[in-house]
Amino acid sequence: MSRSFRQEQILKLVRAQPIHSQGELARVLRRQGLATSQVTLSRDMRELGLLKTPHGYSEAQPAPPAPPHATGDLDHVLREFGRDLRQAQQLAVLKTVPGTAATVAAALDAAAWTELAGSLAGDDTVLLICGNSAEARKVVRLLRQLMST
Repeated sequence: MSRSFRQEQILKLVRAQPIHSQGELARVLRRQGLATSQVTLSRDMRELGLLKTPHGYSEAQPAPPAPPHATGDLDHVLREFGRDLRQAQQLAVLKTVPGTAATVAAALDAAAWTELAGSLAGDDTVLLICGNSAEARKVVRLLRQLMST
């Protein structure tokens, strides 16, 4: 039996009925013809991200999606490290404190703005690639607002 098949069966069981212990889960799996060791079962449950709750094991709920243009630490990073910002057609060039461009680019990537197709970081410069000039203008406007707050 493959690991992926076994893990799919574990998920189906946890979704279908309350399972309150690993022993109980092992018994139910065994009744279905899927005998597994406690070590394997424990590893599968950890890899699946199952959480023990008062109502039995459940899947961890994914974090809610960030609202459009959520900044998180982006505003702090930009205020701290951002120095200059220019638009060049569908591109934006963000100058930073030397050695901090990768940190700024990572914060921008984490913000997951739909206008940004990607970023490329050097030592003190982040190149921001947008789909078109209008998107680049919007990104520059938003970044300037964040840098000045």
